[in-house]
Amino acid sequence: MTPADHAPDRPLLDEIERYYDAAPRSAARAEDFGPLTLFVREGESGWHYYARPTPGHAGPAATADDVRRVLDRQRELGAPEAFEWVAEQNPELRAAVEAAGLTVHEHPLLVLGPQDEPAPAPELPERVEVRVLGADASELAAAAAVPHVAFGAPGTAVGPAGATELAASAATLTADGGVARIAQRITDGTTVLAAALDGGDALCAGQYNPVGPVGEVVGVGTLPSARRRGLGLAVTAALVAHARAGGVRTVFLSAADEDVARIYRRAGFRPFATALIAEPAAPEA
Repeated sequence: MTPADHAPDRPLLDEIERYYDAAPRSAARAEDFGPLTLFVREGESGWHYYARPTPGHAGPAATADDVRRVLDRQRELGAPEAFEWVAEQNPELRAAVEAAGLTVHEHPLLVLGPQDEPAPAPELPERVEVRVLGADASELAAAAAVPHVAFGAPGTAVGPAGATELAASAATLTADGGVARIAQRITDGTTVLAAALDGGDALCAGQYNPVGPVGEVVGVGTLPSARRRGLGLAVTAALVAHARAGGVRTVFLSAADEDVARIYRRAGFRPFATALIAEPAAPEA
């Protein structure tokens, strides 16, 4: 059953919309393009952001020309040409984005609301523990790098990438300041990172970013060589437990596809909407 089979949960959609507008502002500035807002990272390093609908915009809906103005600005900044929004909240934007030449990808949005009960944490393999890491944890660099390696081999199948690839990715993240940025966000309370560890070896990691009573789980990834052991589910459960203990009442996430969404359903999440991501079409091989 899909979100389209139900009437939209308008209060929940509004709450998520406020979150999406607020979350980037801790590390980015907002540029006003009328019906659209472009988030631009501060400084020369860090995460690139995206454009999205302006909450509460009272004027006409965004047109293809509005989208092109934002695209021009993104190219000027050297930022990715990317738009993100919730289909059920701004259904009209898709036509404008596609008319401007971008390709739209759909991703399931799932939620654990205040009345939803998370599933019990799964049993872990022998020697593996899941911990929330502090900013000074010795495992932080490896944990931060795990999703980069994981997303380089999409899907849920076991693969060859493991410790060698992880060490290279961790070294790159350390050198370019990525690990320091995550450490600072942990210190500031804008990011919480949990990892599945076998001794000092990070096998799976993920984060959630709280803004008031709402938190988004992001970047949960397992080393391809360590997949099919329930680690992504265990890390997600730890993030949800930490969020709930800290007063976050609504935890949500987007899944890459339905196969990944099924894993999150096992953690107690339920589908409620569809996240749309627009970007230039991939060049033909």
